[in-house]
Amino acid sequence: MARVTVEDCLDNVENRFKLVMISTQRARQLSRGSRDAQLPWENDKPTVMALREIAAGLVDHTVLDEPIEAPVRIRREGEPGMSFEE
Repeated sequence: MARVTVEDCLDNVENRFKLVMISTQRARQLSRGSRDAQLPWENDKPTVMALREIAAGLVDHTVLDEPIEAPVRIRREGEPGMSFEE
C-alpha cells in the first residue's frame, strides 16, 4: 500500500481547507457504510480510503452536497470494511 500525501490530493482539490472538508465527509460515508468504496480496501481505515479516492480523482467537492447523516447500512459477515462489534 502506497502512502497518500496531501500533495497527491491537492492535484484534484483547490486548497487544503476544501481537502479537509471533502475527506471528512467521505470518511464519514465510508465508516457508516452509506456509500461503497470506489477502490479496493487494502486494510485501510475510512480516513485513508477517503484520501486515496481523492488522490485518484474519484471523489470531488460534490460529496459535500450529500447529507451528513447518511443512513446506516449493516455490513454482511465477511464484507470488507471496519467492524464495530463490542
